[in-house]
Amino acid sequence: MKLFYMPGASSLTAHIALREAGLDFTIEKVDGRTKKTEHGEDYLAINPKGKVPALLLDDGTVLTEVVAIVQYLADLVPDRHLIPPAGTLSRYQAMEWLNYIASELHKGLSPLFDKQLPAEYKQQTQTLMEGKLLYLDREMAGQDYLLGSRFSVADAYLFTMLTWADRLGFDLYSTPTVGHFYQRIKLRPSVVAALHAERAESQAVG
Repeated sequence: MKLFYMPGASSLTAHIALREAGLDFTIEKVDGRTKKTEHGEDYLAINPKGKVPALLLDDGTVLTEVVAIVQYLADLVPDRHLIPPAGTLSRYQAMEWLNYIASELHKGLSPLFDKQLPAEYKQQTQTLMEGKLLYLDREMAGQDYLLGSRFSVADAYLFTMLTWADRLGFDLYSTPTVGHFYQRIKLRPSVVAALHAERAESQAVG
């Protein structure tokens, strides 16, 4: 399989999931401005949406959207317990978290990277996001991960969004459970390896 990614983007979630799953894969960087891959391919021909991640499967199928990709990867290796089994209530709770992160955190934080964002709107958005971090802090109190005691692909997605919040200047330690989660996940071997690989690949291709 091949993962198309941009450094610092939501594709990090899929990259972490691939490493947690122990699957064979390669990564290929995409230039968000030119929509070209590092090998000069037209990324829009691979994924007409122009966004990352995109996962090229062994049979040539291209799967997009991070929530779909990580569920697919987790289901390939059920023995790794990266998502609860289909049909269980826990599975739907995992989907609930994945969708919350996608709709509330991912879409909520994205506008804040726009340097042209009006100051008033920026402040309103920051306040809303602080409220969402407080909600997460309350929901995760007393447990190590979103689903309790076991790491899941939902945690990989949350970690990626917390890297965004960190870059945007949010004080993650004003929500101590969230802050400690962020520091612990940052030390997982899969996360360390994914971040290192993306940095090394980016340096190699300029």
